Amino acid sequence: MNEPTAPIYDARKLGLPKMLILGIQHMFAMFGATILVPILITGYLKDATGEAPTAGLTVAVTLFCAGAGTLLFHICTKMKVPAFLGSSFAFLGGFFTIANLRTGMYAQMGANEKAAYACGGIVVAGALYLVLAAITRAVGVSRVMRFLPPIVTGPVIICIGLSLAGSAINNAKTNWLLAFVALATIIIFNIWGKGMFRIIPILMGVVIAYLCALIMNAAGMTNADGSAILDFSQVAAASFIGVPHFQLAKFDLTAILVMAPISIATMMEHVGDISAISATTEKNFIADPGLHRTLVGDGLATALAGLIGGPANTTYGENTGVLELSKVYDPSVIRIAAVYAIIISFIPKLSALIGTMPTAIIGGVSFMLYGMISAIGVRNIVENKVDLTKSRNLIIAAVIFVCGLGFTGGLTFEIGGTSITLTSLAIASIAGIVLNAILPGNDYEFPAGESRDEHRGIHVKT
Repeated sequence: MNEPTAPIYDARKLGLPKMLILGIQHMFAMFGATILVPILITGYLKDATGEAPTAGLTVAVTLFCAGAGTLLFHICTKMKVPAFLGSSFAFLGGFFTIANLRTGMYAQMGANEKAAYACGGIVVAGALYLVLAAITRAVGVSRVMRFLPPIVTGPVIICIGLSLAGSAINNAKTNWLLAFVALATIIIFNIWGKGMFRIIPILMGVVIAYLCALIMNAAGMTNADGSAILDFSQVAAASFIGVPHFQLAKFDLTAILVMAPISIATMMEHVGDISAISATTEKNFIADPGLHRTLVGDGLATALAGLIGGPANTTYGENTGVLELSKVYDPSVIRIAAVYAIIISFIPKLSALIGTMPTAIIGGVSFMLYGMISAIGVRNIVENKVDLTKSRNLIIAAVIFVCGLGFTGGLTFEIGGTSITLTSLAIASIAGIVLNAILPGNDYEFPAGESRDEHRGIHVKT
């Protein structure tokens, strides 16, 4: 019988070459999901405004934000927590909503400006992490989590996934064959993949579907509307070395109210991921360096990303899987991966090549991601044993579902001459929190450290 591999907490004993390889492994684990976020957001803005953003929310900016955000997180957590911060899928619904806003000043707004205001909302969302960190430090984790139990977070997460389902269909129908190849590949590698390949099924889905797109394009095949499957004109024009096109965030109350409430779900994800990393490495990071420090690190990383035009960051479960696979728990290996991400962000030709990904492939990947988000919301409810025989819980879930899926155009009103739009997800989140606070029978207690709290948030296994 093989002896189990002993965990390694100091990777220096392996030597620098192996540390560099382990860093590459962590980079690949986060790569597929992280770069997909700006591609999806670019599609939202292009469909809504007729143009793609030329600054901010690009692959290059996103990779820089992921790398820099991870390093900032490690500084805030005393270099102790082996976590990688990549792009958050939870905010996709917010970006989609802002891209399609046609009220007030957003009616004639272009893609770059809408992206800037969306990123302003991301900055505020990151700041809310700091508020929760201060409260957690002052009153303790259990008291804070009492206001955000699974009966609130679970249905909100379900609504996030379902609200994006139409976008997945619209993207996939441009070329159903490519969409099917991407989806089938993800399923195959996620279920039957071995070793590293099981950790990166989304990346494999993108790569294999892209190879099929190359073959189909060379054979003269086209998309359903007759357009070319691939267009390499921007790749040829891109330089090999260049600075990412950063864009400073802009602030408006409507955009803030769209994006900021989503942080409720991502903060739950953060708690779950830190619990999972603690369980994997057999170290209690909620106690040392403390949940308040990890929240500060995640919040500052998210705020920084939004400030310079990137999507929100979040702790990545994919890299926790790599920790479990390699048994190397040294945070310095994660920091090597972060440096790789920053380096790649300064290679525009590579970013342009990634940008040629067909819309149909994005649709096929989205089939899995969006459905998975909703499924994880269901799992959040089931694993935390939410009692749906209680009237209060049924009422809370029912109101969240109707608000989250019924207010498709949001709720627009004016305060002091300023037009403000609350999105369906914002309305659902607010309604759930308020009902949970005022209805009698809230007996939820946060059992920090127990395994059933590992997947409380949008913990997308890719």
